Amino acid sequence: MSPDAYLEMADTEASHWWFRGRREIVATILSGIGLPRHASILEIGAGTGGNLAMLSQFGRVSAVEMDGTALRLAREKTGDAYDLRHGKCPDQMPFAGHSFDLVCLLDCLEHIADDAGSLDCAARLLKAGGAVFVTVPAYQWLWSAHDVFLHHQRRYSKRSLHALAGRCGLHVDRMSYFNTMLFPLAVAARMGDRLRGSRHATGAGVPAAPVNHALHRVFRAERHWLARASLPFGISLMAVLRAS
Repeated sequence: MSPDAYLEMADTEASHWWFRGRREIVATILSGIGLPRHASILEIGAGTGGNLAMLSQFGRVSAVEMDGTALRLAREKTGDAYDLRHGKCPDQMPFAGHSFDLVCLLDCLEHIADDAGSLDCAARLLKAGGAVFVTVPAYQWLWSAHDVFLHHQRRYSKRSLHALAGRCGLHVDRMSYFNTMLFPLAVAARMGDRLRGSRHATGAGVPAAPVNHALHRVFRAERHWLARASLPFGISLMAVLRAS
């Protein structure tokens, strides 16, 4: 991602409906996967640190970020609360293998050219019985200028993410699409961009307060369904993966 994208992330992730809703959904899923008390948790690709407080509900949190701007912003935001280190998957990981009960890649894999090597790197960091938790954007046919702006390499389907996990020696404990109720709006927006021939995108910023509030309420409501069932389609995809 560009420095401008990270600066916008730092400014918006506390209040933007998408970041807030995703944190609530992730917390709901993690509360049901049987983490030990005081779990050791690593976030790979922590960005500007917006997920760390949420993850700290479940244990002791460490984080890795490759971008210097993002790492600086995360440290400014969180102080000494977390062990934040410079590094990346698959070849510059500053933590030893078999160190974590949970490794999270929250909208991270799609940025990495070698996603298989990076997921394999995450798997090697797990303690026995640990889990990798992944969220990624869904459906390559939803590719848009916004993906280009965010430096995405690809989007995923259940089939492609399942196959990727298998290549890395991981089995799927759980997989579901999410951001389902807003899916029709996303499809309409993508189709509109294509009809207009739009090829450039910049960050969206936080919508007007009433819109931001409404979108957040719709998005966060999915956590109730996801606590007990999977959703058949959506703008995003999540998976809980464990060593085979």
